[in-house]
Amino acid sequence: MLTGVREQLGRALLNRVAGPDGAEVRARIHHTPGPRWFGPERPIRTVHGDASMFIGGLSALLLQSLHPLAMAAVAGHSGYRGDPWGRLQRTSAFLAVTTYGTAADAQRAVDQVRHIHERIRGTTADGAAYHAADPHLLGWVHAAETDSFLRAHERYGARPLDAVGYDAYVADTARVAEALGVIDPPRDRRELAERLTAYRPELRATPEARAAARFLLFQPPLPVAVRPFYGGLAASAVALLPSWARGMLWLPRVPLIEDLTVRPAGQVLTRTIRWALSPMRPSRPV
Repeated sequence: MLTGVREQLGRALLNRVAGPDGAEVRARIHHTPGPRWFGPERPIRTVHGDASMFIGGLSALLLQSLHPLAMAAVAGHSGYRGDPWGRLQRTSAFLAVTTYGTAADAQRAVDQVRHIHERIRGTTADGAAYHAADPHLLGWVHAAETDSFLRAHERYGARPLDAVGYDAYVADTARVAEALGVIDPPRDRRELAERLTAYRPELRATPEARAAARFLLFQPPLPVAVRPFYGGLAASAVALLPSWARGMLWLPRVPLIEDLTVRPAGQVLTRTIRWALSPMRPSRPV
């Protein structure tokens, strides 16, 4: 019975994150022969392969929304409300291919994203022009994402890395960022923190950012039965945000409640996801 529950939960999670053919796609990414951008020993493989990414990814979306130009591009062109799962699956596929896929497939994925970014242009409600291919804007999206994934893994990862390992993780992500068009991305944790600080004068919570936060945290397109599960992930994602980002999004910290409930809930949820998605071991012969 437990095996059946595990398989059912694993299929449901994989279907949401990777789409109905997720298992086949994952097998193709991992098993196609050829050189890779990152060898099996690289920290990026450890971080991106962990269940903490479920929390880190949600936290990254909240943090990224605080740049008005990035949020305007998302609100105007991504279709995150009409097709949130499709957007998640495309992002998941990109991360998987660039982290684990062949170098040729990784480069093709980057080229496709750059082609899409080149077409995304517009103007915010305040009259500011944006272009998704702008290296400065790409730099913000990359820094926010990398910091969020790192924070999530440090708190909820099955095997947290040491300081050297997390510096190496930042350096690994810089390779993908440069391929996407980011100029001089941060290459260790100190540089990453400095880069986030440098962007802060540009950040604010626009009405679009707060609407996105409400949608992500309180209006997920999910069956009622699984919303408590998602609520635990959402609360854990909020708890990862820097205090200044939470303040901008009107998401106050409640220390005692978060320490006693949110962090333990995040640990239980990531362990459950890890259990559901890990390959089944064959039974021992009697």
